[in-house]
Amino acid sequence: MPHPVKVEPVAMFQTIQQIGIYLHRFHNLDLFRQGWYQIKITIRWEDSEEDIPHGIPARVVQYEAPDLGPSSIYGLWRIDDTDNSFSTQPFRIKYARQDIHLCMMITFNLARSKFEDLPTAAAILKFELMYAPTFENGADLQTSLDDYPAAVHEFRIPPKALLGLHSYCPVHFDALHAVLVDASVHVSLLKAASYPSASKMARNSANTEVIVDKSHDTLNHGLGGVAAVDVKNVILVKALLTARGILLDELQRISKAVDQAIDISDFLLKMNSTSLLNSLLQANQFATDVEVSGQGQPQTSLEDENGTLDFLNAEKLYSFSQNELLDCFHSLGDQLFYLWNIFLKFHRDNKAKIVEFLHDAWAKDRKAEWSIWMVYSTVDMPHHYINSGSDESSNQGGHKRVPSLVKLPDEPPQSAASRAELHRRSIAQMQINNRSIQDMYIFGDPLRVPIVIVERVTNTPRRNSNQNSYLRHMQTESSPDTIGKKSAPQSVARLLKIVVFVHGFQGHHLDLRLVRNQWLLMDPKIEVLMSEANEDKTSGDFREMGQRLAQEVVSFVKNKMDKASKYENLGDIKISFVGHSIGNLIIRTAIADDIMEPFLRYLHTYVSVSGPHLGYLYSSNSLFNSGLWFFKKLKNTQCIHQLTFTDDPDFQKTFLYQLCKQKTLEHFRNIILLSSPQDGYVPYHSARIESCPAASHDSSKKGSCFLEMLNDCLDQIRANPSEYRVFMRCDVNFDATAYGKNLNSFIGRAAHIEFLESDIFMKFIMWSFPELFQ
Repeated sequence: MPHPVKVEPVAMFQTIQQIGIYLHRFHNLDLFRQGWYQIKITIRWEDSEEDIPHGIPARVVQYEAPDLGPSSIYGLWRIDDTDNSFSTQPFRIKYARQDIHLCMMITFNLARSKFEDLPTAAAILKFELMYAPTFENGADLQTSLDDYPAAVHEFRIPPKALLGLHSYCPVHFDALHAVLVDASVHVSLLKAASYPSASKMARNSANTEVIVDKSHDTLNHGLGGVAAVDVKNVILVKALLTARGILLDELQRISKAVDQAIDISDFLLKMNSTSLLNSLLQANQFATDVEVSGQGQPQTSLEDENGTLDFLNAEKLYSFSQNELLDCFHSLGDQLFYLWNIFLKFHRDNKAKIVEFLHDAWAKDRKAEWSIWMVYSTVDMPHHYINSGSDESSNQGGHKRVPSLVKLPDEPPQSAASRAELHRRSIAQMQINNRSIQDMYIFGDPLRVPIVIVERVTNTPRRNSNQNSYLRHMQTESSPDTIGKKSAPQSVARLLKIVVFVHGFQGHHLDLRLVRNQWLLMDPKIEVLMSEANEDKTSGDFREMGQRLAQEVVSFVKNKMDKASKYENLGDIKISFVGHSIGNLIIRTAIADDIMEPFLRYLHTYVSVSGPHLGYLYSSNSLFNSGLWFFKKLKNTQCIHQLTFTDDPDFQKTFLYQLCKQKTLEHFRNIILLSSPQDGYVPYHSARIESCPAASHDSSKKGSCFLEMLNDCLDQIRANPSEYRVFMRCDVNFDATAYGKNLNSFIGRAAHIEFLESDIFMKFIMWSFPELFQ
């Protein structure tokens, strides 16, 4: 005979947060180790000091059985009573880009106590990635998985979101465990019910009978008599009304987006028959077909300017008897419970479409969400840089300065760093309180996040009228008149998109893997080439390095073209490049190689990460300059001679001077130059392709040749009047306090390497300008 379990009912005005986490897919982006993996989930109140999370797993629904063989999956999902956690089935990862379709919904009940205040309480959603080696099996496998998490990713659900949220939530863990867990989070405030925890029910459901003690049941019976109305109870009624409005609005929004109707006519009929609640709403001129703002949208009339709830006339609520207020509470609670279950069933039937819709909505909101750390400005591209230290009409080294050309004021690194620091201080004064789920890698410590200053350079006409076939092609395809217009496709053809990543001096082919991972998240269909042609060969001549890269790229592109043509109808091709440090000069040298000529018309986006495009002239880092001298004198490093213009006695015969004469940059549709005023390894002006005070006042032949190189580069970037090209400079200002006092920060290397060890800045740029990376 089953043993009865007596369940004490909850207090009459008690509410809970029900938080549903839908796990759609686990995608192995860049895990370094094969083996068994498992996802563990817990939820807690943000300000809680208790060790055990408050969120209790209440329901687990496996929508579909994982499409894996017995060798790739082990055991069952698990709920652990000791830490109130949920863990998925262990699954085996064998190769890159592997997908594990999880297709399961887990709901947690997060009880509110007297210590959790509705307007200020936030919840923390914690994902842990558990790992065990491949050779583990059976009981040893689960023991190994339980030992410690390989990586952790946390999200904050802010107070506003706890009243209602339906959001995509990509889980990436960290740089060493780069994955994508396609997840969505669904939150609603519900009236508490009398039932035991799901973990105990799951464990004892075969021999347990649940009995509710009716002598204490206040869920369906009001209290007799009139009692003083507690202010907190009034707030709870208001909160339930808000949650109902949000849930109704979200149901309508999602059903419209996935083109599937939801029948809630019975609910609306029942809702309109609630006389007490209706009279209260009518007294406050509040309609039942409320409109509630979505993620990232302005607040509606349901909230005041401070975000506090103010739907009902407080005086009227306070005049209610305890009985009347309790009736409103239970009516709203029952309606919310009904709507919430309708949503859960609707989600189960349309899970893939809902995830896709929420992902698209999340992507559109990224620019606004992350604008806290981004500063935007627009500048005009100068017709021509001139030397302010000489007579404008004089000849210097055969280069004539014409009076019609004006000097553009330059901003030194110190001014750029000061501007970013002022913005960082302003962030400290902000109160971030929106209704979007917050990634704790970014929102956990907002002052540590890089500041990105985006400078959009507007176009001016070229000085010459020569146009090649590619430019004429661009005029018809990408002119301002055709932007945003779609031509009718003649046939279904595959767009082949290739991105080439090139490392810097003494670098490794995986140096730019974090940027690659972000690009793959933006566009999973790209073909990636992590260049290895110059690995361990970056001390030689740039011409040789460029030739090796060109051969590697041509071979890769031809291979992908042949494969696409064999199995699909190959359409257009887009080839993009990303370079770090001197890898950018290798890219430009490769583009100038003759074997690349047939592919130049396919060049799309170029991202230069701290590239010394103008060499090391006017470098102000004396310590780094001493290091360059060491490489030149003692090691005779050829590329350092070329970077410092000592590879030929005649400046105009040096490698970099000649490279700037080559038409390399003009073939790209989008050019993004990343720099950092904290980077002491690459001169600030060289990474940004702009002048500097020292150059503008240098009247020597060196100064004249430098400005000639600069103008040649800008002339390549400058588009024709009818041609559309994006040119941006992005200053990345890292949190210098994280470096501490060490050799790397002292010599200026820390920021140069931070470009490779952090991906937040690239995440901001890519998701703010997605059209440049797709």
